[in-house]
Amino acid sequence: MTSDSGPGGQKINKTSSAVQLKHLPTGIVVKSQATRSRSQNRKIARRILAEKLEFMERGAESRLGALAERDRKRKASKTKKAKRKYAKSEAD
Repeated sequence: MTSDSGPGGQKINKTSSAVQLKHLPTGIVVKSQATRSRSQNRKIARRILAEKLEFMERGAESRLGALAERDRKRKASKTKKAKRKYAKSEAD
């Protein structure tokens, strides 16, 4: 358990609700301070660590890989649409 960082003043300085997990074989470190509850932060950190390990093992087939691919396609689509839109206005 570590202390949280960020705004919050005295309360955040004296409570240790942030959680930092390290997967020793791979060296992946995950820190969670999303909530004020240490147990909830533990659950969140474990879930994030599991997703990162799955991504390392399965790559693009994992949930994180699928989300990254979806975001990449959305960005490419937006870029293509913007190029078409502004190419028309420059031609006029």
